[in-house]
Amino acid sequence: MIAIIDYNAGNTRSVMNALERLKAEYILTADPKVIEQSDKIILPGVGHASAAMDQLNKAGLVQVIKEAKQPLLGICLGMQLLFEYSTEGETNCLGLLKGKIHKFDNIQIKVPQIGWNSISKQKNNILFENIKDESYFYLVHSYYAQICTDTIATASYGAEYTVAVQKDNFYGVQFHPEKSGDVGAQLLQNFINLKS
Repeated sequence: MIAIIDYNAGNTRSVMNALERLKAEYILTADPKVIEQSDKIILPGVGHASAAMDQLNKAGLVQVIKEAKQPLLGICLGMQLLFEYSTEGETNCLGLLKGKIHKFDNIQIKVPQIGWNSISKQKNNILFENIKDESYFYLVHSYYAQICTDTIATASYGAEYTVAVQKDNFYGVQFHPEKSGDVGAQLLQNFINLKS
């Protein structure tokens, strides 16, 4: 069973629809016990970093996420929250990955980035199994993670930045696999197939 964390941060319906298409069992929940007992966790997210962290704190989910032993996938804002700090609202995040989240410089490029972008794999990772390098995924975001030791894939928008990370059982993707067609479905299937 996959626990999708419900914390009023958007895009849960599209994630649920994608998992249904893959015939994966899931539950949308904010119950710490249900999350702790799940096989896998998805931390979705669309919205503002500080509001999202406030919601996680109010729901008593920060420690649950930090102490998770099963595979966890952060999507979009959910990935950004895995880092130490976001300049969006000057927000202290979960601190599971070292680094800061910055806003794109809108002098040179249109912000937010909305649309399809090709992804460059930086390391072999099970998350990208059966996905060709330079495949296109769908993104909608104004903030980005710089390249760090946990980066497993990058994209370029004004400059190169992180679009996928992994550290231990924590995975994150800046793009929306649930809105990225066949390659997105493959990535979600790869996550579902991970051994706990």
